[in-house]
Amino acid sequence: MHLIPLFAALAFSTLASAGPNDVVRPHPPQKIHADTYVIHGPQGVPSVENQSFMNNPAWIVTADGVVLIDPGSSVQAGRMVVAQLKKTTQKPVTHVFITHVHGDHWLGNQAVLEAWPNATLIAHPDMIKQAKEGADKFWLDLMSNLTKGYTDGTRAVIPTVEAADGQQFKIGGKTFRIHSSDDAHSKTDLMIEIVEDSTLFTGDNVLNRQSMNLRDGTFKGVIKATQRAYDLNAKLYVPGHGKTSSNRTFIADQKAYFDILLKEVRRMYDEGKSDFEMKPVLAEKLKAYKNWEEFDANLGLQISLAILEIEQE
Repeated sequence: MHLIPLFAALAFSTLASAGPNDVVRPHPPQKIHADTYVIHGPQGVPSVENQSFMNNPAWIVTADGVVLIDPGSSVQAGRMVVAQLKKTTQKPVTHVFITHVHGDHWLGNQAVLEAWPNATLIAHPDMIKQAKEGADKFWLDLMSNLTKGYTDGTRAVIPTVEAADGQQFKIGGKTFRIHSSDDAHSKTDLMIEIVEDSTLFTGDNVLNRQSMNLRDGTFKGVIKATQRAYDLNAKLYVPGHGKTSSNRTFIADQKAYFDILLKEVRRMYDEGKSDFEMKPVLAEKLKAYKNWEEFDANLGLQISLAILEIEQE
């Protein structure tokens, strides 16, 4: 399994006491459409302060039940999502889509099945494969370390239904169309389009005002996925992190960011410069994006990964 430890440099080595019965502090949902809700989690990496919750869980109330997307990073976060969901509808969750293998998006599955044991969990086939081959334990351990044990008690509930590119799930009068890739943000990514509502859930292939951690993906794949999202020209875009938008500008901004970075890295690589010589140049070239979440934390790594991709061409 190809999985490079995401956020590993931030992990704590000593765990505090477990909190298996805890629930993440409430984060109210925003109603973005007639029957669609999103909880916009705080941006940043999992931490003690955010109790591991930092993604954008969303749900769509259909005629037959609720479709949930990315229920969060732990059973504690999932319980918060379930509680907020129940304030918006009495209908049960029938289906859960997971956008990719990174645990901040799917370890809340446990809480969903506590509330609705018959829910169907759907993901990219490589997400399921990686989770079965060790990504589950990796993410459980990482979340525990980063939160000093707050997420302990979480079990990895792995999806069982595979979703293919172009596949359409007809659920409760709505069409959920899959746009998948195997070389983008995590190499296990789904973007989920609600056809009737012209809404696209991008997962972490597109972020809003946040610099992307690409340890598990490729620039080539992310740029392709970014363009694909842009070309869909949806009425609403829900990123994996950051605010929902009816404007494609934030998607164009992400593509521009990567275009500048790759062009400049290639130029300086051809000049024989090293990664540490490139970083101050890129920081200046990308200064328009310096206020993005995790800009400083990810720039150096992005440069190193861009060099590796250039060398593999």
